[in-house]
Amino acid sequence: MRAFGFLSFGHYGSEGGIDNFGARAALHQAIELAVGADEIGVNGAYFRVHHFAKQAASPIPLLSAIAARTQRIEVGTGVIDMRYENPLQLAEETAALDLIADGRVALGVSRGSPEAAHRGWEAFGYTGSTDPRGADIAREKFDRFMRAIKGEPVAEAEGLAPGSGPRLAIEPRSAGLEQRIWWGAGSRSSAEWVGAQGLNLMSSTLLTEATGASFADLQREQIDRFRAAYQAAGYSGAPRVSVSRSVFPVLTDEDRVLFRLRSGNGADQVGVIDGFRSTFGKTYVGEPDKLIEELRQDPAIEAADTLMLTVPNQLGVDFNLHLLESFAKHVAPELGWKPNTEGPVEGEPIGVKVP
Repeated sequence: MRAFGFLSFGHYGSEGGIDNFGARAALHQAIELAVGADEIGVNGAYFRVHHFAKQAASPIPLLSAIAARTQRIEVGTGVIDMRYENPLQLAEETAALDLIADGRVALGVSRGSPEAAHRGWEAFGYTGSTDPRGADIAREKFDRFMRAIKGEPVAEAEGLAPGSGPRLAIEPRSAGLEQRIWWGAGSRSSAEWVGAQGLNLMSSTLLTEATGASFADLQREQIDRFRAAYQAAGYSGAPRVSVSRSVFPVLTDEDRVLFRLRSGNGADQVGVIDGFRSTFGKTYVGEPDKLIEELRQDPAIEAADTLMLTVPNQLGVDFNLHLLESFAKHVAPELGWKPNTEGPVEGEPIGVKVP
């Protein structure tokens, strides 16, 4: 494990309610959590994106605020739903964010998870999808987004006859940003598509498949298929792979009360989501030695280079910093991790065809 970060769903309730935890509090606490995580040496601060719900929905302003107050931590998403996005506007905003962050962006995008609104992207003005889940427009938009951040011209210059002058690219642009785009895949077949595109893989918090295999084994197969497809497509470099887990080290009496209440039955769960039988990973709870042993036996964590810890953001900054620090001090080093002192994990350029 080369890197670990936190993944927040950004849940909140009502401002002025019993817990007084509305959108403002959730956003400010997300910034403070990222600042504290940066000081600990955690590698990444990532946020889920959902619309029409009381949780994080517009990530670029939040990530920009985090980037401006931190030095080393990677800032990103897990994931942005492309069905709801204007691809050229997202390209401009992401490039600006990456410039503010000095190249620390790791943007996860995908078709998106099931949303609260039926075909909610149409309320945003994006119609024409023939797929009931909108996968067709998501991938079409993603292609346009990627071409834009690479600097390809996308518009005719004003005042000239069509085709007679230079075409224009979006501004600003951030060199190398296309190397730090991840696609969130929720199945083995979608992971193969990601590999064929020469992208980084962000394996989902759930898989829309249920074969009888454990979540970790199914996810490991997904990762193996991704890497095989990447190589088969003729790309060089080593793309990054992330997986997410709920991991709660038990060190104090408070930990024993809170974490064991959240642990469930410690087993994978199978249910139906978005019309598919889906597999959800189990929660890891225990003393550090127990966690180290269990996580070492997780085949997907073994295959990935980045682990995202899902955090209960509603429990506040202090509690979640305690969780991250406990993992950083007592668990992560035994899995091969070293504190982040220089900035994001870097590797060979990816998505480049072998001559």
